[in-house]
Amino acid sequence: MKPLRNLVLTVVLAALAASAGAWGVVHVVMSRAQPATAFHQMLHKELHLTAEQDRRIEGLEQVYAVRRRSLEAQMRAANADLAQALQQAHAYTPAVQQAVDRSHAAMAELQKETILHVLAMRQVLTPDQAVRFDATMAKALTDETP
Repeated sequence: MKPLRNLVLTVVLAALAASAGAWGVVHVVMSRAQPATAFHQMLHKELHLTAEQDRRIEGLEQVYAVRRRSLEAQMRAANADLAQALQQAHAYTPAVQQAVDRSHAAMAELQKETILHVLAMRQVLTPDQAVRFDATMAKALTDETP
């Protein structure tokens, strides 16, 4: 009976580690993909946006914020379901797999929405502004410092 118990414990710990790892990866990726404070400052202060550009970008940001909050809520709900499934069965059950899949789907959708949001903001810029925007975005995505 002890080998079965050890196997179940190993599977549960592996599922928890995988979920924690996936959650961590999403936060690292999204913190780099989402315009950070410095990026927003560059966009709104240093690019010298016209009033029309500022208005259009603000509209894009409002739409994106709603979608982001919805996807983040989906991830939290999937994680709650995962916790409940693990507590109930202490095994990698179909309910655990379903919760993991839901969480991953929401993470992927959030990453896609973030990229689309950034590209939509870029379309509002002049060619000269876009060059600076691109350089700042590339730095934000490749910077190794937390």
